Amino acid sequence: MPNIVISEFMDESSVNSAAQKYEVHYDPDLVDKPEELKSLLARAQALIVRNRTRVTQELLNAAPQLRVVGRLGVGLDNIDLHACKDRKVQVCPATGANDAAVAEWVIITAMMLLRRAFTAKEECLAGMWPRGKSMGNESGGKTMGLIGFGGIARATAERARCLGMLVIAYDPYVADDDPAWVNIEKIKNLSELLERSDIVSLHVPLTDETRHLIDASALSHMKPDTVLINAARGGIVDETALVEALTQKRLGGCALDVFKTEPLTPEAAGLFRDVPNLVLTPHIAGVTVESNRRVSQVTMDNVRRILEE
Repeated sequence: MPNIVISEFMDESSVNSAAQKYEVHYDPDLVDKPEELKSLLARAQALIVRNRTRVTQELLNAAPQLRVVGRLGVGLDNIDLHACKDRKVQVCPATGANDAAVAEWVIITAMMLLRRAFTAKEECLAGMWPRGKSMGNESGGKTMGLIGFGGIARATAERARCLGMLVIAYDPYVADDDPAWVNIEKIKNLSELLERSDIVSLHVPLTDETRHLIDASALSHMKPDTVLINAARGGIVDETALVEALTQKRLGGCALDVFKTEPLTPEAAGLFRDVPNLVLTPHIAGVTVESNRRVSQVTMDNVRRILEE
């Protein structure tokens, strides 16, 4: 039986490197084969996952020898941390390895939505020439509001400032004297950030505190041309309230990389169909060729370090 089980995709060079010393079972589709996954975990010492594999108490019960869970990314809401702690199973996220990829995605989608012209393809092909409605805004001089100010938000802030944006951020868990606040205005009240921002980007984990943080009330505090970006976690945004705001033109645009239901079911997808000024991507903001290599290497290094202790 394998020492290391990998249930979702990762860079194969990291897999091959580990396979020189460990027995490795790598199947990027294993997440969709729950019974096979449980069987493979019967004697496994390490499990490597992304965000779709649910590391629950039930799964841990199927893995009596498990010592470490390597997370190909940083979000941990799919992992029962309390159950892992009780079992003395270490959980190792790939902290920092995909910050640049997510930050670039945030900036790209924000600029697309601000500029507006990139949604005109079908009208152009139909012989229309929608120059008036396609005239958008420059990013320079706009205010980007970051909710949460960890590593990815800081990487986003760096890029936004290079484009001439004013960056403000709300994060009550980052101390006032933290050097990260240099050149960034710390906002004490979430409502103030929402009211002042031309772009609002979410950078918080999904917890009881942040679930539906952006609801109908929060959306009502935003200016009607504000752009909302969520590459954090599905569930932070109330999707029904968001669609209503976009449809009623009470919000300038939105980009979602994460959703309450992933992958989108037909019912979940139906909510977003024909909604204007909406960019959707399949939880890919943090995954580029380069970041996949970094995340995979960091994760495998973490796992091997624990196994070799």
